[in-house]
Amino acid sequence: MAKSDRIPRDRDNDHTREMASQRADFVKTMTGASLDSVASYTIDPATTHGNIENFVGTAQVPIGLAGPLTMVGEHAKGDFYIPLATSEGTLVASYSRGMRVISECGGARCTVVKHSMQRAPVFLFDNALEAREFGKWLDEHIDALRGVVRASVDVPELIEIEKYAAAKMLYTRFCYTTGDAAGQNMTGKATLYACEWIRANHPAKPRYILSGNIDTDKKHSQMNMIQTRGKRVIAEFVLKRDVAKELLRIEPEWLYRFRQIADIGTQLSGAAYGGAHSANGIAAMFIATGQDAANVSESHAGMNYIELLDNGDLYWSTTLPALICATYGGGTGLPTQRECLEMMDCYGTGKANKFAEIIAAVVLAGDVSLSSAILAHEWVSSHEQMGRNR
Repeated sequence: MAKSDRIPRDRDNDHTREMASQRADFVKTMTGASLDSVASYTIDPATTHGNIENFVGTAQVPIGLAGPLTMVGEHAKGDFYIPLATSEGTLVASYSRGMRVISECGGARCTVVKHSMQRAPVFLFDNALEAREFGKWLDEHIDALRGVVRASVDVPELIEIEKYAAAKMLYTRFCYTTGDAAGQNMTGKATLYACEWIRANHPAKPRYILSGNIDTDKKHSQMNMIQTRGKRVIAEFVLKRDVAKELLRIEPEWLYRFRQIADIGTQLSGAAYGGAHSANGIAAMFIATGQDAANVSESHAGMNYIELLDNGDLYWSTTLPALICATYGGGTGLPTQRECLEMMDCYGTGKANKFAEIIAAVVLAGDVSLSSAILAHEWVSSHEQMGRNR
């Protein structure tokens, strides 16, 4: 690579307007493309240090406001307005409709059931017996490993070590709570210290690879559906019969039957989510609030459950077993993203469970609206009226 082909960088002070302008000029020279919009930003480039390299500007994704969404969760209570960053027409309007339905039915009740973030080292032995016995040794030394983690990294708490033997290897998942951070980086650091302690103290001094790929970082997996990655959160409400007929133009009985039909479709397709859609709302909230967008791959997985009640109302819930979200660290402190979190009173420490409850309720609202639009034959017409086909 010729020196003239290298992207301009300043090793000592790279996150400045001057360096961003140099890179924009470089792009124009090398490609002919002008970055006028990309380079029109209001944030201080210095605030992006640690979030991005070779800063050149911002991606200005439109943010729409949905709501209000009434929450009667354990942590999120009251009415919330939801920022959704998307370029898909109709999306914000559809989620707002679902939120109105939930609110008029008394609100979404949400529960964070479990919190567990993993790093998954694999340990290598000469035979299967050694690997099995090493698993017993880990159980015997779990308290010592917790002490190593506590002494090396501030936030993570080691709660358990899952073990899966295969051939002459022991695959493990070191499971942590990570406070209000998503926690992938801090659990990686904590597990590295733990593995080095194991090598120093176990008689066999086993070789290890820090990730044996069963932490399934930024990949959907059935293991996460069962064991949890991030937060396992459930959102539920009771759809009143008169509200369904008035706002959704559909009978609860038909929604109940559709759920059974859709479940077979989910099985046939092998889809990771059993409802109408979860990735739309999660991705739009993630982008608006500075989450790691790649975590949508794990976070969107989940199950829908519907039960027709004796009085004609409909119990409806969504379970997200691998919702990875944060209110502190990562991209949450960037100016735009922080404002969007503050809009929901979800920025900073002590707010992650509240934020998770709101995300789950938003997913539920999207399912309510889209499922009803499909059944009421309003899906295509809504996009024609408000969406990209106009």
